[in-house]
This record gives sequence, structure tokens and C-alpha cells, in this order.
Amino acid sequence: MTTITIINQLEIDMQKRIEALKVELSKLRTGRAHPGLIEHVKVDYYGSEMPLNQVAGVTVSDPRTLTITPWEKPLLKVIEKAIMNAGLGLNPMNDGNVIRIPMPLLNEERRRDLVKIVKSEGEQGRVSLRNLRRDANNTLKDMLKKKEISEDDDRRAEEQVQKITDKFIAEADKILVGKEAELMAV
Repeated sequence: MTTITIINQLEIDMQKRIEALKVELSKLRTGRAHPGLIEHVKVDYYGSEMPLNQVAGVTVSDPRTLTITPWEKPLLKVIEKAIMNAGLGLNPMNDGNVIRIPMPLLNEERRRDLVKIVKSEGEQGRVSLRNLRRDANNTLKDMLKKKEISEDDDRRAEEQVQKITDKFIAEADKILVGKEAELMAV
């Protein structure tokens, strides 16, 4: 294993952590309709649990309304029940052909609670990035002890690891600031 391999793997792992953070934050409701809000909802499809997006089309009909069009008519009631039982605080309306979900407005208290959740998720993301940095630095130290790399190579690699970590933590912070602004926008 070389220092370049360690650094490349670190960048890949950190990018995956950033993507995971984005996915977690996309699940938070902001008052705007977004298909990601309900894509994790499981629907009972003839005895097996299926993700909603595999049994129906989910579209945004206007900024505050999601429209769900099931592939099969009998699924309307099943999908409606699954959304109500998902604990998302959404109230689906079934018109016989499609299900419409109006997004309720968020009150100030709920917005502040969501911001706290965003900050918590952000801190977890930063901790996981720092843990990746620690693991990379430990691997470099082990290589130095085994005389696989020189002290200069170790120092240079550690500086690169720190630069990469700083870059990804700044990216995570930027994502968090954007999400907080989105939540607090009325």
C-alpha cells in the first residue's frame, strides 16, 4: 500500500460520507414538496414490503403538493395507509385515481426543532470525517514504523490528509448552512 492509495481511498470514503449526510438531510421536511420525503415508505405489495417508488410514480405537482400515481389501482388504499402509518405527519388525499399529499406549513417551534436535528446530523457527519482522518493517519504511522515510507513521505501525506479533511468538513458545513436556511425560510 502506498501513501497515494491511502489518500485516494480517504477521498472516496469522505465523499461517501458527504453523500450519506445529504441523504439524511433530504429526509427532513421543509414545507416544500420533494419526492425524497416519502421514498423510504414501504408498501405492502401482495405480501412483500416494497419501496413506494417501485409501486407508484411520485411527482411534484406544485411546490406544496406531491402526487402519487400507483401502477395498479388496488394499491391506492394500501399506499394511502402506508403513508399515514409512516409517522411523517402527512395527510394523503385519495381521489380514486391518484393520491395527493399537501405539505403542511411548519410552525416556528417545529422549524427550530428541525434545525437542531440538522446540527446534530452535521456534527455526526463531521465526527465520521475526522474518524476517517484518524484511520488514515494511523495507517500512515504504521507504515512509518514498518519502514515502508520515509518520515518526509509520512509528513507530506499527513498534510494532504488534513487538507482533504478540511475540504470535506467545509463542504459538510456548506450543506448544513443551506439546509438550515431552507428550513427557516417561510
